Amino acid sequence: MASDEKNTSDNGDTNDAYKIQSEASQPAAADDFGFTPEEQKRIIRRTDIRLILTVGAMYCVSLMDRTNLGAANIAGMGTDLVLVGDRYSIISLVFFVTYIIFQPPSTVIVRKIGPRIHLSGITFLWGCCMIGMGFVANWQTMAGLRVLLGVLEAGFFPSCVYLLSTWYTRYEVGKRNSVFYMVGCVAAAFAGILAYGIMQMAGIAGLNGWRWIFIIEGLLTVVIGIAGYWLLVDFPDSKRATWKFLGQKERDWICARVHADRGDVETPPFDFWQYLRVSRDWKVWAYAMLFFNTTTTTYALAYFLPLILTGNMKFDVGTAQCLVAPPYVLAGITMYGTSWVGDKYRLRGPIVVFNMLLVLIGLPIMGFHEKAAVRYFGVFLVTAGANSNVPAAMSYQANNIRGQWKRAFCSATFVSFGGIGGIAGSLVFRSQDAPAYRPGLYTCVVTSCLNLIIVAVLSFTFYRENQKADRGEKELEADEDNYQPGFRYTY
Repeated sequence: MASDEKNTSDNGDTNDAYKIQSEASQPAAADDFGFTPEEQKRIIRRTDIRLILTVGAMYCVSLMDRTNLGAANIAGMGTDLVLVGDRYSIISLVFFVTYIIFQPPSTVIVRKIGPRIHLSGITFLWGCCMIGMGFVANWQTMAGLRVLLGVLEAGFFPSCVYLLSTWYTRYEVGKRNSVFYMVGCVAAAFAGILAYGIMQMAGIAGLNGWRWIFIIEGLLTVVIGIAGYWLLVDFPDSKRATWKFLGQKERDWICARVHADRGDVETPPFDFWQYLRVSRDWKVWAYAMLFFNTTTTTYALAYFLPLILTGNMKFDVGTAQCLVAPPYVLAGITMYGTSWVGDKYRLRGPIVVFNMLLVLIGLPIMGFHEKAAVRYFGVFLVTAGANSNVPAAMSYQANNIRGQWKRAFCSATFVSFGGIGGIAGSLVFRSQDAPAYRPGLYTCVVTSCLNLIIVAVLSFTFYRENQKADRGEKELEADEDNYQPGFRYTY
């Protein structure tokens, strides 16, 4: 790794290319910075470790905190809070109302104040909210805290998606998205085992086991939020300080290579109407629908898999808590393998199709086979396909948009529709449909089929638009004034 003295170029110790960059309107070429190939790999590796693992760990507690209702419910919360009728579904659903409403401004806010303050601050606050859930006396108070949790978590995921997309080129971002989501997803899956262990604290301080789930996991979130203030990194073009990270010359090299890849590293002044004008592009909403269809299945699994394992498959509570985790291990392997293929061969649509086919194969097995062990195998396929499609859809969207504020708007709408999918997922597996849960299964089949149709339409559109650009008839994604010619869609 290049030494700190070499990395830091603030004292004027820079090469000619770097001086040219500071004086010109466009970034210098990535090859002009004098880094050897080995030094370049080390800069990328250092970025990966610091950025991906930090946001991945924070996303882990985010997923754990928003989806631990299932574990708490079978640990006694349903009895203590009298969650009869639709009360459990209501508590699940209200989170997403504020989660969706407060997402659109989040990518603008994170640009203005920086990820360190924005992401670490909201993580710390929602950790405090989680601790409070451990002391509620009735289901109405729990629902109110879930509303507050939605406000606080709203800014996290779209800001992370946006931040990651600014550090990497289009055919590097697939693997990074998968590792980011995989760290959070697989670790959060083991929250079921963690919850089972915490349940054993029942009776300590006169509190039931489900209350300790919220308290302990909330304390963990508070600690990670505090650590995030020092460990999170800013946007590569930002001049705000980042604790013990890359020097200015290295960050400018990152900017140069991203600019060479898609030509949108520079951030024009924020224009509210220009920001909203992006909504006229129908593809923005197609990406959002792709994510909505995906998260409908992933959230349904997160909220109701413990209930399905106990009610439908007749496993006891302890076994069900532990059986939640293994399918997510397969999901982690699948999502990294498919993202590696996608980056290597520059594919996006076929990866989404493959994941949806896994879901469509697994759903009938999970829902209709007579033996519980075989139905559990279906859970593996559905979990792997649905969760692998989250980073696949993120990369599909990130590869096919250009411009900083368009990227910010798309990240917000993309994740907002994921939140709407969370509402759908919290409603489709209704308690009155137990133990078969047929409406939920049919809904997941329909959303998976819709994703196949969306990918087909987008791929056909991308092919035609690329052909027009190759013939010189138009420039693609030329929404901002400082666009770079030559952009092509990835399908």
